[in-house]
Amino acid sequence: MRALVLVEPGKTEIREIEKPLPAEDEVLLKVGMVGFCGGDLNGFRGLFELQEYPNVLGHEVGAVIESVGKNVPPGFRAGMNVTLNPYLNCGKCISCRKGRPNACIDNKTMGVRRPGAMTEYITVPWNKLHASDKLSLKELALVEPLTVGFHAVSRGRVTEDDIVVVMGCGIVGLGAVAGALKRGAEVIAVDVSDYKTGIAQKVGASATINSAATDLQHAIDELTNGDGPDVVIEAVGNNLTYRAAVDMVSYTGRVVYIGYGKKPVEYNTGLFVKKEIEILGSRNCLGDFPDVIHYLEAGLFPSDAVISKTVPLNDAGEALKQWSDDPGNITKIMVDII
Repeated sequence: MRALVLVEPGKTEIREIEKPLPAEDEVLLKVGMVGFCGGDLNGFRGLFELQEYPNVLGHEVGAVIESVGKNVPPGFRAGMNVTLNPYLNCGKCISCRKGRPNACIDNKTMGVRRPGAMTEYITVPWNKLHASDKLSLKELALVEPLTVGFHAVSRGRVTEDDIVVVMGCGIVGLGAVAGALKRGAEVIAVDVSDYKTGIAQKVGASATINSAATDLQHAIDELTNGDGPDVVIEAVGNNLTYRAAVDMVSYTGRVVYIGYGKKPVEYNTGLFVKKEIEILGSRNCLGDFPDVIHYLEAGLFPSDAVISKTVPLNDAGEALKQWSDDPGNITKIMVDII
């Protein structure tokens, strides 16, 4: 069967690999849709420190159960549409012992540190599956990146009393916009692309800022009466946005970092103390899949607007290269495996 393999930075290949067989506690999935994520892009660019080469890419999955192992509970059966939790934790490290396996020291995400889903069939432990009889395979492939945004909102302890700024309106940032709105917060979305901030408006952001065309701090001051936002969620991973989050957040506010920084960041650390702010990291997700699935099933998210284009598996490598060359207005590229 065919698979898209990231051979080394800047190089992908379609390779033939063996079709897997499910173990007793596993299901065999016929993969339908897989989304490219920012991690795939950074892995292609050689900028993702966790990426292992060569590796089959893909962990944002919409699939159909083909068959099940003999120990799989009857709740999962052939023909069901599912997505999956792509993270594999060790169960032994301090994070796992504290009940936070999303931050496992030895986490192995599909497509990053173990083979991914951008192929025709995969096997998965049944307890990693999440089913929906209402969502399409495209919508199911959006669930995982949206959970990352929802988890960041949880890390920021967002409430209905908060003004939240989300920096970066890629799919993870849009997940943070959606998650904050679901909690009743007021959301301001920031990006350098009017196209992406336009999607954030469709999600429900009350205000948007193009930080390439507007003085960001001045715009934030105007929208928050000079107080600054209660929570800033950074979903870019850029030195400038890392620093801007600390600069703009209100006194006693919270900053949540999702984006992986590519270089060391210099701060005026006096602001940490002066403002008495909290700075929080947010990695992967923790129990957010059901919430996101229910949110999508309610029709609250503009899924079609988010998907920039869909390509067949044989063209996926070229699509990844084009995205790297011109990221511009790309929010989500879907790969149609069928």
